[in-house]
Amino acid sequence: MREIEANAITQAVAQLFQQANFELGEDVVAALKQAQQDEEFSLGKEVLSQLLENARIAKQERLPLCQDCGIAVVFLELGQETHITGGDLYTAVGEGVRQGYSQGYLRKSIVSQPFSARINTEDNTPPVIHTEIVSGDRVKIIVMPKGGGAENMSRLAMLKPGDGREGIINFVVRTVDEAGGNPCPPLTVGLGIGGTLEKAMLLAKKALLRPVARLNPDIEIAELEKEILARINALGIGPLGFGGRITALAVHAEVMPAHIASLPVAVNLQCHSVRHKERIL
Repeated sequence: MREIEANAITQAVAQLFQQANFELGEDVVAALKQAQQDEEFSLGKEVLSQLLENARIAKQERLPLCQDCGIAVVFLELGQETHITGGDLYTAVGEGVRQGYSQGYLRKSIVSQPFSARINTEDNTPPVIHTEIVSGDRVKIIVMPKGGGAENMSRLAMLKPGDGREGIINFVVRTVDEAGGNPCPPLTVGLGIGGTLEKAMLLAKKALLRPVARLNPDIEIAELEKEILARINALGIGPLGFGGRITALAVHAEVMPAHIASLPVAVNLQCHSVRHKERIL
């Protein structure tokens, strides 16, 4: 049994949320550069140029990529041979969020009593934590600051099994079309298919953690991703909704078996600022 101090988790979470808010991943920068080359609409090209310049300045000056520094989503892969000492795991994660958002001067956007008083918690806690028990004696921490604009445009559908592949495509494309420029395209589209209502949503969010534009290794799923992406980019919404060819950078789909009577389909939209960082302790 390997012991990991709760304080080490707190420090890692604090650092990762700052890094995620200041630095776009190399995969995202590469995808935006490719999009700039592929975009045929002059205003769209200029928007993509500005997004890349924004990313450069944010990294250089340690400034947030976006004024919306997101709700703190944390994915934990907890090795079954690991023992957390010196404190509670979830308390340590929450303290990391509190410290990271304070140290990095990141906007704190979380409100308690969400349907009434909506009082800001003033430290961006509590985080949303998803934990998976895995083999080994390590803890993998993945942080995702998830902005409200794209999250608000996400959708879930409980399709009929007979709706099949075409029903899924139509639902995803309709979701993006109705969202328009609100989720700040070019988007990465997380798509969860199968499982149950809540599992489909989790699959869709986890799909956003995949390197941008890396296809699913399953050929059938990869073909679905490519067709949906082509259909989305034919909508003409374009970068930040100003028109153009590139409305999405990628579609990432994750699939699992479902009940014979169900076809859950979840769409979790991510804006052009695909923010997530990870560390293994």
